[in-house]
Amino acid sequence: MRAGRALTAALLALAAGAVQAQLFPDNEARKAILELRASDEKIKQEMAAQNKDLTEQLAQIKRSLLELSSQLDQLRGELARQRGANEQLARDVAELQRRQKDIAQGVDERMRKIEPQKVSVDGKEFLADAEEKRLFDEAMAIVRAGDFPGAASALTSFLRRFPQSGYDDSARFWLGNALYGKRELREAITMFRTFIANAPEHARVPEAMLAIANSQAESKDTKSARLTLGELLRKYPQSEAAQAGKERLAALK
Repeated sequence: MRAGRALTAALLALAAGAVQAQLFPDNEARKAILELRASDEKIKQEMAAQNKDLTEQLAQIKRSLLELSSQLDQLRGELARQRGANEQLARDVAELQRRQKDIAQGVDERMRKIEPQKVSVDGKEFLADAEEKRLFDEAMAIVRAGDFPGAASALTSFLRRFPQSGYDDSARFWLGNALYGKRELREAITMFRTFIANAPEHARVPEAMLAIANSQAESKDTKSARLTLGELLRKYPQSEAAQAGKERLAALK
């Protein structure tokens, strides 16, 4: 009986040892699994944290990009406004320059109308006001048109308005011709003599003397006409008026 009990005890001991040997590896595996789970959980937590950080960073980047896009839009708008302002400024400057040019031209034109101009009439040079020149030119246009009454009126008005004009000598000569054309022979003679007295060196003096002689002859004052023609031939023998005077003198009886 004792031997049996001893055998049983021995068997039990062996069985317990075997169980003990089997239990030890299981505990290690569980421990390893728990540790692996813990590590995996930690990794998950770390990844979650990293994902959260990345998400926040992406969100921040998106906000920054939106802000940058907004700033770019504002900048584009400002550039467009500035470009429009510059274009308007360029147009304004161009318009201002055009107006300044127009004003300058207008001033120059008015100055030309006001400032005396150098003119030359019958070989005589002098300064004449714009209005003075205009009125004389208009009177001469009437003379050339053969309107002797109108020419006489215009030249008489001119001499009254500009008694010291450089045109005066020529105005008197042509007024004498206008009076002659009107057949106001006595007045024509007076005007031609006034012309000669005021401008004895004038290039048209021989013509004026011939006109006086013609007026005298047509007034039936043949004696005076002959005297005038004789004086013309003595003083201005080479003039065209003297050549015509010779023919006129030969025709007088």
